Amino acid sequence: MNEKNINEKNKNKIDIILNSAEELMCSMEEPNRDITVDMIAKNAGIGKGSIYYYFESKDEIIDAVIERSYSAAIQEYFSTINNCETTFDKIKQLFRSILKEELLDNSKNIILSLHVHEDIMLHYKMMMTSIRTISPILSQLLIEGQKDGSIHTDSPQESAEMIVAMLTFLLNKNFFSTDTESIYRKLKLYARVLETSLQAEPGSFDFLFMPIE
Repeated sequence: MNEKNINEKNKNKIDIILNSAEELMCSMEEPNRDITVDMIAKNAGIGKGSIYYYFESKDEIIDAVIERSYSAAIQEYFSTINNCETTFDKIKQLFRSILKEELLDNSKNIILSLHVHEDIMLHYKMMMTSIRTISPILSQLLIEGQKDGSIHTDSPQESAEMIVAMLTFLLNKNFFSTDTESIYRKLKLYARVLETSLQAEPGSFDFLFMPIE
């Protein structure tokens, strides 16, 4: 078996493990504490030893599931970025990709599922993952915005981290109402905060509180 086939086989096995863990996380009342490696293996229909070949612990699997959920939003962003003509088009697409992952009514959506459970460690991991994966992209867009004059900030990296952290916290359904109307009211206020802090044109972030398709 050549290296390409080996890598593809490993990727398929990892996906099976992560899919199994995600199914359990979506279906259990306290996903992080109750899941065991034995349960993941049984649900996946594979041996426990196979899991330890790819992951050292249950926590590492959970981290990978969370990482994959945000990667889906980022992949969608990059798949559509060629259609963006301006910096704000790119920023809009990045936010809309994130909000699509967060807000669509999808029982298999791991981000949405995790938000409805009271597990502080999971929420901490989610916030740190979002900051680590999304902030560098947003930071680069803020730099582009500075160059074309559509955005003004002295600290694009720190601004990006704060913006992503605020959004992640804002959409956390453990702290705020799950009512759709309430969520969009908060997103409207969030849009005004971004306009002010980034000295952007009024209405530049109105896309944040438009319905997600």
